[in-house]
Amino acid sequence: MEHVTAPPDSPEAEPDGPVDVRRPQSHRVAAWTAGLLLAAVSAVLGCRIADTDAVTPVPQVLAFLPWLLVPAAAGLLLAALGRWRVGLVWAVAVLGGLAWFIEPYGKVADPDGPPVAELRVLASNVEFGRGTPGLIKAIRERKPDLVFVSECDRACDGKLRDALPEAAYPYRAAVASAGDDGADGSVILSNVPLKEAPGVRGTLGMPGAVAEVKGIPVRVQLAHPMPPTPGDLGRWRAELGRLRDYAAAGDGPTIVAGDFNATQDHAAFRRVLDAGLRDAARLSGASRTPSWPTALPRPFGAQIDHVLASEDFAAHGARFLEIGDTDHRALLVDLTLHRDEV
Repeated sequence: MEHVTAPPDSPEAEPDGPVDVRRPQSHRVAAWTAGLLLAAVSAVLGCRIADTDAVTPVPQVLAFLPWLLVPAAAGLLLAALGRWRVGLVWAVAVLGGLAWFIEPYGKVADPDGPPVAELRVLASNVEFGRGTPGLIKAIRERKPDLVFVSECDRACDGKLRDALPEAAYPYRAAVASAGDDGADGSVILSNVPLKEAPGVRGTLGMPGAVAEVKGIPVRVQLAHPMPPTPGDLGRWRAELGRLRDYAAAGDGPTIVAGDFNATQDHAAFRRVLDAGLRDAARLSGASRTPSWPTALPRPFGAQIDHVLASEDFAAHGARFLEIGDTDHRALLVDLTLHRDEV
């Protein structure tokens, strides 16, 4: 029996690419749209694979890496509608890559030594001081031992002094706001003794100190690097790099907490973790809970507020609190300090 091949303009002919003129117009449009979506997602995914934050708009998009599943899935559907086989394979590969990197980053093993102290830590960006009343309420209800407050303007600092009795938080380390908007003001409040120590240099205030916890010195550092806006990428990288250097320079228990303006999908943030710190939310099983922006309902958004601790600490009970009048959720976490047996 003679084999009959369909002519090129036959509906049965299978096109090889997204722009083949033999396919119906609707198929070509679907394939082209799929190609554009997959190319955009692949560019960001490629930077994640290459362990680089690259240039704008990649750092900004990386903050929302899990949500790239939406355009990738749309690309898969459009490739199917356009009968574009290469696009189908491409989309499946992109979805697989995204799924791989959405897995939480970082170690989760508990310390080996015996527990010696419990510390409750609260980190909050009060957005130019506007969230201060909600923060005060959260502090009174949750009674944290250490409080890291970012974007605390002069009014915020005064309200904290007036509303919280000195007996409850007799120790503090602060960088006073020099600007009108209060973004550069930051405060660490503590009910455990603090010794003065230099903070990390940055555009926004990042005070530091050494806490005495059951006779053990614990380095504490507030984190608030510049956000990765198009004009500030250099400063964002440099200030995260200084936080990494701070983490790497110490050989004892360390806590770094605040608004990092970065997620686990940013290479600059992962380098801070690789310097010897672990993300308390990751240890508590909440590594993808969003902290910003509060205008988006959960689970939308990105986790840019973190409490990082050295391997001397175990962590549990991470909670992201809505305190009101700020675009950040506050992060409350319980840390257990373990003594090194060596």
